[in-house]
Amino acid sequence: MRPAGRGDTDSLYFSYPHFDAPKRDTQEQSAAVAIVGAGPIGMTAALALAKEGVASVVFDNKATFNDGSRAICVARPSYYIMEQIGALTPFIDKSLGWTTGRTFFRGQQILEFEMPDSADEKFRPMYNLQQQYIEQFLWQAANAHPLIDIRWQSEVTDIEDTDTGAKLTVRDPKGAYPFNATWVLACDGARSPLRKMRGLRLKGENFEGRYVIADVQMDHDYPTIRRALFDPTSRPGGTVLIHKQPDDIWRIDYQLEDNETTQDALREETVRATVTAVLKDINYNDPWELEWWSVYSANTLALDDYRDGCVFFVGDSAHIVPIFGVRGLNNGLADAANIGWKLGWVLNGKAGARLLDSYTPERRGATLDVFANATKSARFMTPNTHGWKLMRDAALSLALTHPFAGALANPRQMTAFTYCGSPAVLTDDPAFKGGAVVGALMPEVKLADGFLSDMLGQGFSVLCFDAALAHEIQHDALKVVYLPLSQTLIDKFAADAGTAYLIRPDMHIAGRWRTASAGDIIQGYDSVIFQKETQL
Repeated sequence: MRPAGRGDTDSLYFSYPHFDAPKRDTQEQSAAVAIVGAGPIGMTAALALAKEGVASVVFDNKATFNDGSRAICVARPSYYIMEQIGALTPFIDKSLGWTTGRTFFRGQQILEFEMPDSADEKFRPMYNLQQQYIEQFLWQAANAHPLIDIRWQSEVTDIEDTDTGAKLTVRDPKGAYPFNATWVLACDGARSPLRKMRGLRLKGENFEGRYVIADVQMDHDYPTIRRALFDPTSRPGGTVLIHKQPDDIWRIDYQLEDNETTQDALREETVRATVTAVLKDINYNDPWELEWWSVYSANTLALDDYRDGCVFFVGDSAHIVPIFGVRGLNNGLADAANIGWKLGWVLNGKAGARLLDSYTPERRGATLDVFANATKSARFMTPNTHGWKLMRDAALSLALTHPFAGALANPRQMTAFTYCGSPAVLTDDPAFKGGAVVGALMPEVKLADGFLSDMLGQGFSVLCFDAALAHEIQHDALKVVYLPLSQTLIDKFAADAGTAYLIRPDMHIAGRWRTASAGDIIQGYDSVIFQKETQL
């Protein structure tokens, strides 16, 4: 919502483009992959497919980007995804990186946490960037790619299974037309029409907490630090979150009380009065402008299976997670990258169709891990029972005089999920006594001439710590990276001469050997991509 007298996309700082409907007579009516939804998840999926040389058509019923800041916190693993799909530069140029969070109870600071960061890391742990910019930068990359056809003002109204995939019914301003696709990626958000068309339902837990999001523009010199206010003067008994964004935009999320109706809370005069009180709490008394506001609630909901025949559900169409710990957008981007490279490899004939069976175990597993962590945060931020509220308030009160109790307010920031047990990774080598495990995201290392991630290939890569082994591996699909042993590599990989790591296109570790042979590595690679029916 926006202040009275301003349109839905009449922003103080962002110019929304208008996208015309496609010219029907020049458009193909079939594709190997149809993507429903041109938000961050759909465009990331399209770019991930395009990286593998696979064309896609993206449908969206809107004529511009989503309005408002919405998802704003982009985690380090997501920046690797942006780099892999060729969209990184504008993200780095515009976003605000941060490492620190501060938590206050009744005006007194009870916690300051630092997210893991070091000179070995290419990217900061977290970046703040409004969703409009996220969509704009992804659209710029997608629109420039010859393998991606984005069709705005084009709503998918029906889907039918066929012998070769699915037939979509697409409606644009000129009417309806059929569109055939071998595969369909449902990236159409939390209210996913495709999910409803397939007769599927999200399952899980609804939390009672409701939050109003308010974006304000102001000249405030506080650093880019996440602030959480518990029981502030402005919202007695409630919680307030504050984030700095580019263009002097500040995101304020505040919890609604049980006796506050959503309708009343969203009235402009109510929002203005509440924001004024919150700003007084942080000692800001200078002018500010109201930009946009909305409301959300914290839920943990997911499909039982992220695949239904030829349809894959990606992002919020597959799961809804609480924002605490900034997992919603980041979890969805990881979904898109995961299905993008796998579907691309299958369509290119580089992998067996069984590789697609690993999408749900990996990404639903990641969602359940998010639930486990985000539920703890949600219960602390928005206690859903009287008992939880008593425990939360007791911990906060204790933190006023005992610093250790403040750690209970740590939001448990998002980290990449480890795909242990996935059919697309090998059994870990028990000879290892440490180091990054199979299924984990490859650790980053600063090398003399760049970062380890810069040395990886476009497909699978092999990290070798022995020159003779590196020379012995001869396989066209494997990029062999020789790394002379150093203390950092020994610490992060538990590496020794003869050690090898097999790295997937998404930088997750597919397998590792304490003492490897070229044959072990090649056989492991064939097993992972299911070109050979090897039992894992």
